[in-house]
Amino acid sequence: MFAFFEHPRLRGGVHTEERKQHTSRIPINTAFPTPKKLYIPVQQHVGKPAEPLVKVGESVLKGQLLAYSQGAISAPVHAPTSGVIADVRDFPAPHPSALPVRTIILESDGLDAWEELHPPADPFALEPEEICLRVGAAGVVGLGGAVFPSAVKLNLGRKNQIRTLLINGGECEPYLTCDDRMMQERAAEIIDGVRLMLRGMLAERAIIGIEDNKPEAIRAMRAASLEYSFISVETVPARYPMGWDRQMLRYLTGQEIPADARATDIGVVVHNVSTAYAVYQAVTHAKPLISRVITVSGAAVGKPQNVEAPIGTLMSEILAFCDTDSRKTARIVMGGPMMGDALPHAETPVVKACNGILALTEAEIDPKPVQACIRCSACVTVCPAGLLPLEMANRIRVNQLDSAVDIGLKDCISCGSCSYACPSNIPLTHYFKFALGELVKRQQAEHKSEQTKRLMDERNQRLERIRLEAEAEAQRAQEARAARLAAQKAAAAAKQETTV
Repeated sequence: MFAFFEHPRLRGGVHTEERKQHTSRIPINTAFPTPKKLYIPVQQHVGKPAEPLVKVGESVLKGQLLAYSQGAISAPVHAPTSGVIADVRDFPAPHPSALPVRTIILESDGLDAWEELHPPADPFALEPEEICLRVGAAGVVGLGGAVFPSAVKLNLGRKNQIRTLLINGGECEPYLTCDDRMMQERAAEIIDGVRLMLRGMLAERAIIGIEDNKPEAIRAMRAASLEYSFISVETVPARYPMGWDRQMLRYLTGQEIPADARATDIGVVVHNVSTAYAVYQAVTHAKPLISRVITVSGAAVGKPQNVEAPIGTLMSEILAFCDTDSRKTARIVMGGPMMGDALPHAETPVVKACNGILALTEAEIDPKPVQACIRCSACVTVCPAGLLPLEMANRIRVNQLDSAVDIGLKDCISCGSCSYACPSNIPLTHYFKFALGELVKRQQAEHKSEQTKRLMDERNQRLERIRLEAEAEAQRAQEARAARLAAQKAAAAAKQETTV
């Protein structure tokens, strides 16, 4: 099921069942029909949600701005096709909770008519600041799962004097092959995107890391980068979670990112291969991020494949397009089976973060009974972050969250390696996700308490100020009355003296 490894530059990890063979050799299907309605959430990225710019009944063209970014950490969203804005309302999000989020509903007119685009004559002649502006305006975010606004990372790279751009082509999750197919079919465009990123950051070199189980992608990327000596394509072991940026960086550069630090602190910025392609589209063709390639797989899928679909498409429509048998489907997962989100239903939209839709059968899920821990330390051996999973889980069980934090809970990336390797089937990752969620709730409660306290303090200060102002006003009024009385007495006395 899994194996242990010894390597000076790698820590932990497991060999999962890849299950990629059904989609890795099939070209990307770009013939997906435009849906009649698209459901476009305004929150598809890290940071503040975009603010809707359009109104109900308004006609829009493909690529037109629908919602503008708010603040430094945010990203705009654009129309994936032409049509009419049918509504702006809450709609279930592609999340395990399926809680509603603000969503722009676009009714397609079937024309798929683009707005007028203004690509540059020579994208590589643009100033670095202009490249970053165009990437930000196109709504490009990290497509490896982080969905952090890419323009922010490019700007940080320039300001922090980044030397190395690391392009992550790991794609270590089972089933997922969308990045693999992108590298096989669109290698030249990805390399141009890498060159534009380098110029935008004023960085010196780029390293593209690809797992050694993707020989066709490696060949295509090496051929596309052959004339650029500052771009190297390196192979890394096919081992989960090699796609974790810290694992990839440690293997390729020998450097370790300190705890509570970022890659930029050691002179490196990490981007995904699909992000590089999106940067190419944004800068070279002035096209915003309005579609993405998605792996559709699982035993319940009749025609597993990679599909390029508009953002906002309901997952149910994509599953139907791939002949998915709903009767066999026991679980729907957005992303990979290790770190993806199990969804309650498929009536949720594809977003920028969606790189896979899995329709898994009961046999694939294969739930096994939880047994007592046998103290084998397999979870410790496979943890890529060097943590003590069982010890953290034990503390979480008795609600000692602070104690779990003390031994590294916040460094957990929820990769699931410990749960995968555990012979007792203990759902360790579930404990960590629960605990991290509880910590977020606690932080939110503390923040709310602080806000309430601040508001109460401000109210008390305001009341005290009003009281002091009232007392001062009363004092002034009393002094004015006394002065008037004194003046009246003085006037009366003077009149009496005059009469006498």
